[in-house]
Amino acid sequence: MTGPRIASREEWQAAREALLVKEKAHMRASDALAAERRRLPMVLVEKDYRFEGPDGAASLADLFQGRRQLIVYHHMLKPDDPEPCSGCAMYVDNLGHLSHLNARDTTMVLVSRAPIGQIEAFRERMGWTVPWYETTDDFNPDFGVRGGFGLNVFFRDDEGRIGHSYYTSNRAVEAIGTIWSLLDITPLGRQESWEDSPEGWPQTKPYQWWRLHDEYDHSPAREAAPACHASAASA
Repeated sequence: MTGPRIASREEWQAAREALLVKEKAHMRASDALAAERRRLPMVLVEKDYRFEGPDGAASLADLFQGRRQLIVYHHMLKPDDPEPCSGCAMYVDNLGHLSHLNARDTTMVLVSRAPIGQIEAFRERMGWTVPWYETTDDFNPDFGVRGGFGLNVFFRDDEGRIGHSYYTSNRAVEAIGTIWSLLDITPLGRQESWEDSPEGWPQTKPYQWWRLHDEYDHSPAREAAPACHASAASA
């Protein structure tokens, strides 16, 4: 293997600048897709789904943990599975610290068909802290997951009604795992003022809500943006 072609610094800089134009266009297109995603309608969830967690039985509403948005990753751990899915494990290994999601009124959980005892044993082995529940037989197929993995998003309105707002699977899931990309698939998005969101959506100035993950206390965002970050308008 010889690796990339060798070039002068000037040739590399010209090629890099040409590629940067395409990269920026790709980013803007992704922003536009996220804006369209925030305007998707949702379908009310009216079935009573039951789950089993380390603290006992739970409803779908319980999985929100008091927050407005819920992201569910359907992990392929099956009952008495001798070879847990390495792809699902890689996905969970790449998740960021979930306190940042929580600060944006969003909870993330895993669900699997395996019994909760098996789930807890595997979670301890992997060193994961993300909440993980045993799911009923009909929850997965009702939301697009039939034998594989997937990612679903739910929203709870002021009346306590739960709606299903988004679903994706296959290679699309591989690109979703950072806190920002997870927020991008939710109805409220990143909740930053640069976003194109429906009227009345909660928003604050970019960067100002960020904290060290042990500093979040759900107090109002700081007024002064950290000096180490550039303006979102220049991104």
